[in-house]
Amino acid sequence: MTTRPENGPLQGLRVLDVSTILAGPLACQVLGDYGADVIKIEHPRTGDSMRGHGGQKDGVPIWWKEISRNKRTVALNLSDPDGAAALRRLVRDTDVLVENFRPGTLERWGLSPETLHEINPGLVLVRLTGFGQTGPYSSRAGFGTLAEAMSGFAALTGAADGPPTLPSFGLADSICGLAASSAALMALRHRDATGKGQVIDLSILAPIMTAVGPGPTVYQQTGEIEQRHGNRSTNNAPRNTYRTADGDWVAVSTSAQSIAERVLRLVGHPEVIDEPWFATGRGRAAHVDELDAYVGDWIGARTRDEVLDAFTGAGAAIAPVYTAKDLVEDVHVRETQMLTEVEDDELGTVLQHNVLWRMSETPGRIRFPGRALGADTDEVLTEAGLTPDEIRSLRDREVIR
Repeated sequence: MTTRPENGPLQGLRVLDVSTILAGPLACQVLGDYGADVIKIEHPRTGDSMRGHGGQKDGVPIWWKEISRNKRTVALNLSDPDGAAALRRLVRDTDVLVENFRPGTLERWGLSPETLHEINPGLVLVRLTGFGQTGPYSSRAGFGTLAEAMSGFAALTGAADGPPTLPSFGLADSICGLAASSAALMALRHRDATGKGQVIDLSILAPIMTAVGPGPTVYQQTGEIEQRHGNRSTNNAPRNTYRTADGDWVAVSTSAQSIAERVLRLVGHPEVIDEPWFATGRGRAAHVDELDAYVGDWIGARTRDEVLDAFTGAGAAIAPVYTAKDLVEDVHVRETQMLTEVEDDELGTVLQHNVLWRMSETPGRIRFPGRALGADTDEVLTEAGLTPDEIRSLRDREVIR
């Protein structure tokens, strides 16, 4: 099976994915989607726990097929001295290494940044942890759920009279993974200019704190702490989800003043547009009950299709609240190939999220889905210079698989 990158702006780069679960693997998925040769390192017995996350079909993990696509997989025990030695040999020809062990783990295995940079001064080492490499929380176990709680996200999410609400998916990890892919490319830009690699210290907490917004700055300046408002916003109104006559839900946004005016004209209340408070988003938010009633009553008297057609015709901003089934069937999603079909030797045709952005000259692509544990161990270690006898010895001692 030929698994070498054939195109993409990152063709020629080699990435070692020594991370688990979601943030690190997603960062490496993005790099692989755009041509990097990504080598996934997993423990020979347990593999990445991500293999057990999400739905399965006939025992085959579906999420794994996407998060580990475009990655050659090597089963290698890094806690064994010979396994660590094999990784050091791989590092010689590597541009980026992504890891998410607790601080001190790589150092304990003889794989410290100093050691790795002695082998390869141009290496970019991306270190992802819950709370960073330093500070009083650095040694704590860190997961996306904890970051979603500590970032302010949970405190601002949910009904005003309900509990703080956590997302049912890996939000903090995903934001961190996308940030990590960007950070790696910045470091590569510096490496190309200077020849010098560096260490990137990125916590799961920091990116989602940025996404939540300037709450700490507002508190520092005014002493105010924003509270939960359900689907409403303190920045503009009407902004909410509304139920249609046939039981579906739609979301309306009026971030722009002109959109807010179109919505109120459409629902039959143009008189409020001339009110002084209507001229700003915060002014409208202060009258949210009145505006929600106007919009909600109008939408509630019509079917979803009638509502969508009317809003679209008026140039107002609206979207249906979709399930996964709706996304799969949506004409725009399919026509623009946000989802794309990939052939897999276990599952047949698999529908996956396509590469994230479209590039006219160097488009990324999905070359192959996630592979079986250790599928490429011999090939990759042979490329690193290990002999057949060395590989056989490592396998006999279960250092590799």
